[in-house]
Amino acid sequence: MLAKSNPEPQLNNWHLQQARRHLTDGGIIAYPTEAVYGLGCDPWNQQAVNRLLALKRRSWRKGFILIAANYAQLIPFLEPLTPRFEEKILATWPGPVTWLLPAQAKVPRWLRGQSNQLAVRVTAHVQAAQLCHIWGGALVSTSANFSGQPAAKTVLKVRQILGQQLDYIVPGKVGSSPRPSEIRDALTDKVFRY
Repeated sequence: MLAKSNPEPQLNNWHLQQARRHLTDGGIIAYPTEAVYGLGCDPWNQQAVNRLLALKRRSWRKGFILIAANYAQLIPFLEPLTPRFEEKILATWPGPVTWLLPAQAKVPRWLRGQSNQLAVRVTAHVQAAQLCHIWGGALVSTSANFSGQPAAKTVLKVRQILGQQLDYIVPGKVGSSPRPSEIRDALTDKVFRY
């Protein structure tokens, strides 16, 4: 079963191309998402992820969320889903639900933290989805803030909080969602964040 797809990327979008260039070079970028500005990097680049952890003052034990433009971009990170779970999850995507799903053994601890699951979402934010299309895969997605502090919702606030510590900020507007995505465990249906 295929999830509803996001629009194809605007390949001539200069800002998204610049973000891609910085991601390729191991950089950390900020970009708008459904509710807040997110910080992202290449999920397979340990140096970039460690830098992001230090920037946020966050423990690796918590793990990260990955966002993607479509389910196919998440498959390299996840164990195969049963048809029942696939139907349940894909019915919510693209959308504001982040699912905890069993991670493949090759997924590094710096992404999943102390868990054997990985938090993943197919984003409903058009610009974030276009960024994933142009990047060619899933991205780390964590709120643009220091751990435990309010997340930035504008480019100006991102600059005030994180200043020169970022490699690039994608200009744009966050979506209309009043709060960050809900996080659910697909196996138990427990909700970790509303």
